[in-house]
Amino acid sequence: MGRQGQDVVALVAQQLEGWAQSLGFSQIGVADVDLRAAEQGLLDWLAAGFHGEMAYMQSHGLKRARPAELVPGTVRVVTARMDYLPRGAEEGWTEREWKRLAAPGQATVSIYARGRDYHKVLRQRLQALADRIAEVAGPFGHRVFTDSAPVLEAELATRSGIGWRGKHTLALSREGGSMFFLGEVYVDLPLPVTPPAEAHCGRCTACLDVCPTRAIIAPYRLDARRCISYLTIEHPGPIPEALRPLMGNRVYGCDDCQLVCPWNKYARRSPLPDFDEREPLGGASLLELWAWSEDEFLRRTEGSPIRRIGHVRWRRNLAVAMGNAIAAGDVAALALREALADVRDSSDALVREHIDWALTQQAP
Repeated sequence: MGRQGQDVVALVAQQLEGWAQSLGFSQIGVADVDLRAAEQGLLDWLAAGFHGEMAYMQSHGLKRARPAELVPGTVRVVTARMDYLPRGAEEGWTEREWKRLAAPGQATVSIYARGRDYHKVLRQRLQALADRIAEVAGPFGHRVFTDSAPVLEAELATRSGIGWRGKHTLALSREGGSMFFLGEVYVDLPLPVTPPAEAHCGRCTACLDVCPTRAIIAPYRLDARRCISYLTIEHPGPIPEALRPLMGNRVYGCDDCQLVCPWNKYARRSPLPDFDEREPLGGASLLELWAWSEDEFLRRTEGSPIRRIGHVRWRRNLAVAMGNAIAAGDVAALALREALADVRDSSDALVREHIDWALTQQAP
């Protein structure tokens, strides 16, 4: 690279953080593309079948750990962190979430999914970041990723200093906990890399201990087939009966391992309105959500990540939660039974199976 090219790269590196902050990102980093040290762990995880029915995790082979093969010409990966805790989250927000989880008749939706679909928010802003780079560097090879391709996000986040990989396998930051999204821009510019992050979990095992389904089978090792986020979002078929009682009132995703993490006392509110809670996702009852027709489900979830699971899986998840509320002796148990029975015969076969299970539940 000539002197002029070096000067351009240095100028981009100097302005990168400022551009990122102006676009709503909390932190920016740059990683190299040598991820060979992560390859064996990925292969072992896939060989154990821990990815469940997420075939896309396996279909790209080791391209997940080889950015230059996934996008030829890539020499660096720009990583970005975007906080998603809603602007209106009050002090003691974790206590509020625990109280909701302890109220069987209420529905719990993962915090990140109560606002706008993060894929859209990050993709647009990462592309805007790439456009800023191009204004200085001229046309350059790049590709934007937001949980949309075989990318080892947590590994890249660790290598670029965004955070370290927590024992729950999520990225953790000393300044922002884990309540953030990650995005990447693969670039063909030899930007200077940022120092990697050091781990600060110590002896803490809170995330392993709290997991309702014991999906975190060991530090840094997750069996997705047991994870409530996987079961309620990625898993297309019947939820294993043994796991249904452990799901409680979680109808989309699960935040337990994040709620219990001591580092999330530093979780930051998002500066963007995109992640504000949409009504009624932060405070609905199971009966209220069960009453949604498919048309209402589509209307209520427009622009939301929830929409992609479809109405059938949504009802499947609700039926499990309603069965758990009945088993817990919730005050609305009779109304829950009636609501389930009323639509049992007209429901999709997958939903009907879970309704039948829910109707067999009895309070102790």
